[in-house]
Amino acid sequence: ELKMKMEVPNGKSRITLFGKKRVKISEYFVDNTFYEASYNDIVSVYEDSDYDSYKSILIKAIDKYIAKVPYVSNSVMNKLSMIDTLDNLTDIVAGFLPINYNKKKDYVLELDPYVRVKMLIKDMNEDIKLIELEEKIENEVNTDIENSQKEFYLREKISVIQKELGDVGSKDNEVNRLKKKFSSLKCDSKVKDRIKREIDRYEATSINSPESGIIRDYLEWMLNLPWNKYTRDVNDINKVSMSLDSTHYGLKDVKERILEYIAVKENTNNSKSPILCLVGPPGVGKTSLAISIANALNRKIAKISVGGINDEAEIVGHRRTYVGANPGRIIQGIRKSGTSNPLFIIDEIDKMRKDIKGDPASSLLEVLDPEQNKFFSDHYIEEEFDLSQVMFIATANYIDQIPYELQDRLEIIEVSSYTEYEKLDIAKRHLIPKSLEQHGLTALEVNFSDEAILKLIRNYTKEAGVRELERVISSILRKLVKKILTDKDCVFYEVDCELINSLLGKDKFKYQDNGNESRIGVVNGMAYTIFGGDILPIEATYYKGKGDLILTGSLGEVMQESAKIAYSYVKAHLKEFNIKEDLIFDNDIHIHVPEGAVVKDGPSAGITLVSVLISLLSNNTVNSSIAMTGEFTLSGKVLPIGGLREKVIGAHRAGVTTIFIPKDNEVDLVDIDDDIKNKIDFILVDNYIDIYKKIFEGLL
Repeated sequence: ELKMKMEVPNGKSRITLFGKKRVKISEYFVDNTFYEASYNDIVSVYEDSDYDSYKSILIKAIDKYIAKVPYVSNSVMNKLSMIDTLDNLTDIVAGFLPINYNKKKDYVLELDPYVRVKMLIKDMNEDIKLIELEEKIENEVNTDIENSQKEFYLREKISVIQKELGDVGSKDNEVNRLKKKFSSLKCDSKVKDRIKREIDRYEATSINSPESGIIRDYLEWMLNLPWNKYTRDVNDINKVSMSLDSTHYGLKDVKERILEYIAVKENTNNSKSPILCLVGPPGVGKTSLAISIANALNRKIAKISVGGINDEAEIVGHRRTYVGANPGRIIQGIRKSGTSNPLFIIDEIDKMRKDIKGDPASSLLEVLDPEQNKFFSDHYIEEEFDLSQVMFIATANYIDQIPYELQDRLEIIEVSSYTEYEKLDIAKRHLIPKSLEQHGLTALEVNFSDEAILKLIRNYTKEAGVRELERVISSILRKLVKKILTDKDCVFYEVDCELINSLLGKDKFKYQDNGNESRIGVVNGMAYTIFGGDILPIEATYYKGKGDLILTGSLGEVMQESAKIAYSYVKAHLKEFNIKEDLIFDNDIHIHVPEGAVVKDGPSAGITLVSVLISLLSNNTVNSSIAMTGEFTLSGKVLPIGGLREKVIGAHRAGVTTIFIPKDNEVDLVDIDDDIKNKIDFILVDNYIDIYKKIFEGLL
């Protein structure tokens, strides 16, 4: 039966035919226009019981199928219930099944309706299984989509909140930034592998996890350390020498050592840096000299101060397991410098503290050992960092206070006190021009005479270096700036001694200058203090008593022992020194060292204490222009002492013209400037009897 006919654009027609019933073709007839055939009807024979059973089974299967299949309407069941024959029922059901053409052809060709029922049930069950599988997949996909949409929604919400609060971008942006930085990092493969693993961990960790922040901080340190980044040293010895001379006066030893390092490096291409320690009083320019060396060599500067540190974690870092963990100060300094070969200044290395909390000096052993610091491992970083190219310069005030294990790894260079004339030169070359510039003045407005500068050095400062001198010069210039702005008539000031007294008031310090005054029971010792060298007058007196020895003046244990040794020595040699026995055995002797609030210690006042006792008990005077220093033994032997240069400078400043020193200290005289040596008579002694003969027997 023709159901539909449709003309298509290419001149042909498309028709839809509907089958009425199955027949058997007996013969075909073909002419030029039509196809014709003769056929016989096919008669089916049904058994009533089988028919009802098959129909019932098919209807149930169809009902189940329609319930499962979303694209078949329930109204189909109403149409199917109106059909009586199994033949028609199977044909109609086969018509709406979603099966291909070949399978539908199989249904048409199958004459037995019972077989067609079995075919239908099989195909419907397969279709149901396929639909159930699709539903399962779709449910899983929908769940993933819902979770993704939820996460996307929440992330977008967080992003909007962060933008409103001004916070940084999302974690994804952070990860991308870290990966980009990692791609340009140049370091060892071992370190790269470690960083890559940590980035992967960070990416996989929830942003709300506390671990996320710890990993991010670690990555920031690892990615910002200057792995294999170096600056090129200036290898021109003359340029470096000129640069150092332009910033610091004198200091020949340390300058010579730096020039030697450059020479050896140039000659051998060996870039192993020295590890130096500048030892000297405060204010002599140790730290500023180290900075000048860095500038001269064109190196970056890293600087830490270890004074007062008592925790080794400050040096080698904290374990990452601790809250608020950070690398040690060494790695922190390297990161700030931005290079792997900076000049690293470790200030106040003699002021580290060792207690139950830790021993930071021992932690510095690996850092300051050229054989070990190539593989320095910070507890926080956990990967080896090469410190062999770093030039370490430590500073200290007292060599005796530097832990011995560190002394063994340091190249000690002593930076001595300045003489008055060295300070004069430093003031004229550096301090005054610098201070004039800071106060907006020029040499055409303010000029310092040499006498005025020496007065500032002698009477308004008491130090080994020039730190206080710089402050005093600044004080004068501040007062002159005020005068220039208020007194319009005067635009030039010549700073002389009179002007200094009017601006700064009376002298703060007056050094001893008593000419050839003779005194009984007073002898000048020599001290090495935080201000450099100075004379140390020691006084003694006696009164009726039982032969006791009284010591005052904040003397340390070593100095008290020196006094007891001197007392015993004098007792044992009374006849040689022409001392009456009753004076020492029937009287108490009191020895005092002035400036009682200042702690004094050390063995170098030994020969001075002996001389004080002999002067007192033999009623002989000792000229104030004489000073002496040396450790003393019970046998009268005079042993060498330290700090001779500073002591001589202080004695010269106090007007001393004759100094007794141990014979073994003769080698130290080469360190004393000629302008001082020419004004002082040095007497070398090996036994105290040499001093006695010159002072008390009139040989001097």
